[in-house]
Amino acid sequence: QVRLVESGGGLGQPGGSLRLSCAASGRTFSRIGMGWFRQAPGKQRELVAIITSGGIISYADSAKGRFTISRDNAKNTVYLQMNSLKPEDTAIYYCAADRYDSGYYQVRDYDYWGQGTQVTVSS
Repeated sequence: QVRLVESGGGLGQPGGSLRLSCAASGRTFSRIGMGWFRQAPGKQRELVAIITSGGIISYADSAKGRFTISRDNAKNTVYLQMNSLKPEDTAIYYCAADRYDSGYYQVRDYDYWGQGTQVTVSS
C-alpha cells in the first residue's frame, strides 16, 4: 500500500510558476514509478509527466519545455515544477504511483493515487 499526499497547488498567474509536491509513504519509494496526472472539468484524467525509479522521464506534449518532474528518494517525495503557466493548465493535479515501475503512462498503469490538488491559472 502507498499513501500519497499532494501539496503546493493554488492560484497561479499566466506566465508564472507553481511547484507541486507529493509525499509518499508505505512501499519502498525508491523502487516505484511515480507520475503526475491532471483532470480539468468535463475532461478525462490525462498524463502530465512520469518518472521511473531509474530516473527515466516522460512528458505529455503540453508539459514539454515548461514542466519538470523530479524525485528525492531520501525524502520520499516527487515534485512537479510548473513554469510558463497557461490558463489551460487549470485542473486538479494528481500524484500517482506505479508499483511495477513500468514506465508506462496510462492512468490504468497506476495503482495508487493522491487526493489531488487544485491548480488554477488566471489573472
